[in-house]
Amino acid sequence: MNFLAHLLLSGTPAATPDYEDIVVGNFAAEAVRGRAQVLAYPEAVQRGIRLHRFIDSFTDSHPVVRRSTARLRAAGLGKWAGVVADVGYDHLLARDFTQFHPAESLPAFAQRQYALLQARREELPERLQHMFQYMRRDDWLTGYARPEGLERALHGLSRRVPSAGVLVTGATAFLQELEAYEADFREFWPELRAGVESRIMFDG
Repeated sequence: MNFLAHLLLSGTPAATPDYEDIVVGNFAAEAVRGRAQVLAYPEAVQRGIRLHRFIDSFTDSHPVVRRSTARLRAAGLGKWAGVVADVGYDHLLARDFTQFHPAESLPAFAQRQYALLQARREELPERLQHMFQYMRRDDWLTGYARPEGLERALHGLSRRVPSAGVLVTGATAFLQELEAYEADFREFWPELRAGVESRIMFDG
């Protein structure tokens, strides 16, 4: 899953102990490498890092997600199929956000996340601090809801990673079979949420 899903799956301020630390860890995990870097954070932030890794592992091994990535590989995305599925699923989550998170609109959720991460920005790995400036300025989280936002995100990745040029075709491939990916996502999301809730209870 991509940024929006990870942030949403961090819980809620009212119900999740150490919520802000969990969000920071879940977001920072994108650029935290190795045990030493993990241990440099307080325990509550480490729980967010572990949550991020659980989400990635659960997603990558799930048969429904594998069905999506197989379809994308067949469309020519090769080893980048998983990246397109991650960003594409965020598009579907953003597009129908209030169905999955009725308590809050996507713009309100996005601005709350930007404010939290901005306040804790110095705790993020340097690479993420730089990226976060653009995420906040260009409102990536809300932008995922639009097809052009999906395309922009994948184009951006294709420019940053020299071997990922095929990602420029990713949005087209995903949108051409949107109904199939939407069915996959709606089957997968409740299982992911249930897995995350169990993980948070166990790790808390």
